[in-house]
Amino acid sequence: MNWFFQFMNSSVGKKITMATTGLLLCLYLVIHLFGNLFLYAGPEAFNLYVERLSSLKPLVRVIEVILTLIFVFHIWNALRLTLANRRSSGEISYTEYQAHEVSALSSRFMGVTGSILFIFLVVHLQTIWYTFQTHHQEGQFYAVVTGNQVGFGNPVYAVFYLIAMFLLGFHLKHGFQSAFQTFGIRYNKYGKLIEAIAVIFWLIIPATFATIPIYFGFLKGGF
Repeated sequence: MNWFFQFMNSSVGKKITMATTGLLLCLYLVIHLFGNLFLYAGPEAFNLYVERLSSLKPLVRVIEVILTLIFVFHIWNALRLTLANRRSSGEISYTEYQAHEVSALSSRFMGVTGSILFIFLVVHLQTIWYTFQTHHQEGQFYAVVTGNQVGFGNPVYAVFYLIAMFLLGFHLKHGFQSAFQTFGIRYNKYGKLIEAIAVIFWLIIPATFATIPIYFGFLKGGF
């Protein structure tokens, strides 16, 4: 097992871990968006969806633990790669430095967008998820999510959510295709397909998430 830990601590191992966890988090976004879209079907449909999930609580708890580990490994390896890049920055040649300077804006601010998204995740869990777990009443899930206390009816939370979705798209614009580049399949015959799928993740999915605070806060909420 020594060789495995040595590989995982290598630059290649860290990048593969980043790519794998990143793609798994993209898959979670699809699942989470599917659940959120039940809001548009009305209180009865959304409450029923959440109650069905609650009936599978042991399985949901296992998935939450796995998801937490994926987040931890993704953030941990991002920090390790950032520190390694900073340590080696003095060895970058002038040509390499120029290439870095003109690199895509999204790739140069991955650390910033990732940090803000982490703050958003903590706030999101502390409001919606925590309220669901501790203070909800049966059949009131829809009211919690769309209400003006911790939900999208709260203008501060709605605006913060919109900003987070914009940054999520910015983060994924580089991250999604970079993951496939790590696996060596971005610039082969599947390159165009990967670019097309990337648009779904960095544009369509965050934009669809963003419609929720716009509709339930700015339009339906009327603030």
